[in-house]
Order: sequence, then C-alpha cells, then structure tokens
Amino acid sequence: MTDLMLRIAGEEVYLLAERALWWPNASTLVVADLHWGKASTFRAVGIPIPIGTTSDDLARLDSALTRTGARRMVVLGDLFHAKAGRVASHTLAELRRWRSLAAPVEILLVRGNHDRHSGDPPSDLRINCVNAPAFVPPFVFRHEPADRGDGYGLAGHVHPGITLMGRGLQRETLPCFVIGPLGALIPAFGSFTGLGLVEPGPGDRAFVVVEGEVLEVSLPVDLGPNAYPAELHEVSHAESRGSGLDHGVEH
Repeated sequence: MTDLMLRIAGEEVYLLAERALWWPNASTLVVADLHWGKASTFRAVGIPIPIGTTSDDLARLDSALTRTGARRMVVLGDLFHAKAGRVASHTLAELRRWRSLAAPVEILLVRGNHDRHSGDPPSDLRINCVNAPAFVPPFVFRHEPADRGDGYGLAGHVHPGITLMGRGLQRETLPCFVIGPLGALIPAFGSFTGLGLVEPGPGDRAFVVVEGEVLEVSLPVDLGPNAYPAELHEVSHAESRGSGLDHGVEH
C-alpha cells in the first residue's frame, strides 16, 4: 500500500489506499459510505447478487485499522444501505464477528440519509450515533458536504470519482479524494456503491485510488479525445509525499 500525507487545517493527515483518511494526532480513522448490507437488500427483492462484498470490505477495513493502530473510527454516514440489509442475518453475523475482534476501537457514526431510513445499528455493535454536524476541531464531520464556515469539513455522500483517459481513448473511472480549501470529500468505502463523477473546482486537489496507491491527478482533468497520458492521465505525487505506514506506521 502506498498512502499520501497532506497537511489540511493545520493537521497532518494521510490519504489511505483503503479509501480512508487517517488523522494521527487524534488516532482517528475516517471513512464514509460503507453501505453495509446493500447486497443483502438486493437479494431480498430477488436480484441475484453474490455473497462476499461485506466480508471483503471488512477485510479492507481491518487492514486500515491494523496499519494505523487507530483508537477511534468516524463513519461519515450511510453505514447501512437499507433496513433490509440492517436486519439480514448473514450480514449481521459477519458484523458481530468483526466487531468482537475490533472491540477496543471506538466507533462514531455521523448519520447520513440512508441511516435515517435504515435506523441505527444494533446496540451490540457498540456504535455511537449522532446527527451532523459533529465538531472535532479543527474538523467538522458531516455526511453531505456543506460550506458553512464552521470549520474544515470532512464529508462523504457523493461517492466521488474521476474519469481518466489514456491511449486509444481508454477510460477508467476511479474513486478519489477531493481536497479543497474549506473541506474535503472522502471516497465511498463500500465496494458495492458506484461512483459519482465530480469536477474539482479552483483550488481543489484530487487524488485517485488505484491498485493499492493514492496518486494526485493534475487538474483540470482533460477528458477530450486528444488527452495523452503515458498511463492514467498525468498522475504524479506532485508536492505531496508517500507515507511510511507500511513500514511502521449510491447516494
């Protein structure tokens, strides 16, 4: 895994290849849009979706928690996809097993739009739930992005993705972090969520997650037919540097 360190709002943070943000000073891992139970919700209405998305996502979550040693995890909304997924026995069994192994980690859910419909998680998962915004200076945790001048915002909801082009009009849409002057968008953690295309604005920086790496994309992204990158557009580490975490450290 190759992560990337940035300084935002005066704090050192790492953008992790697991699609999470690590805030070392607060020992806090930030994730968004897990949409647990989405596959179970689809199966409940007769759509044949393979079993395994939840276990794959939990393995990736374990990777991020183990590599960082986080004592707290903040979920920026949409923990469960729908009520059918929240009560699905197979999904709950996996989550309870995972929670028993991740017992020391404090989990805070900042409710999102799906959480309002699915309801809070079962109490034995030991997840504290609050409405947005949640203030942990200098950051403001919320599900939906909003520029309200009350602190540097960290949000999800959008499932941000950027489409890059390569030779022969090859196109690839990748999950991304968007880091702006007043707030940041965190990619959807869930693997069965889809992506919402974003167009970073002036002053924004975009970082794609691809094959276990976090890479900065030069902006603006050229989506024209003559776009020519050697690989995926013009991807570089720019002014940021990779971390050493591997060496010790749907709307």
